[in-house]
Amino acid sequence: MDHVGVVVDGLVAATAFFVELGREPEGEAPVERRWVDRVVGLNGVRVDIAMMRTPDGHGRIELTKFHTPTAISAEPENAPANTLGIRRIMYAVDDVEDVLERLRTHGAELVGDLQRCEDSHRLCHVRGPEGITVALAERLT
Repeated sequence: MDHVGVVVDGLVAATAFFVELGREPEGEAPVERRWVDRVVGLNGVRVDIAMMRTPDGHGRIELTKFHTPTAISAEPENAPANTLGIRRIMYAVDDVEDVLERLRTHGAELVGDLQRCEDSHRLCHVRGPEGITVALAERLT
């Protein structure tokens, strides 16, 4: 997989959120060309993108802010876990409580509760800017 695309309205806030999750900014750029219109099936596309990579460089997230046409919401605000489509990105973390506290400074909130999954993991879902949901997994050893 090359990358996951996430459409956001607040590029700065979303970038800061993913930096807190350990993603490293790879670059930002405005994009508006006829080829983009043809690829995504829209007319008059004008976007800003921010690429975020994993520290090992093997995975990326593309954050996209649409200026034109205006972004639309295709699902309910704060969609529950059983909504069809891609629901979350899971991150392996060393200290789930530390990551939760750092994400809260960016407006993130727990979706449910932090739970222990038997003797293997501590897990939770966190909703951040734009309603982006990520899962955090701390391996117990």
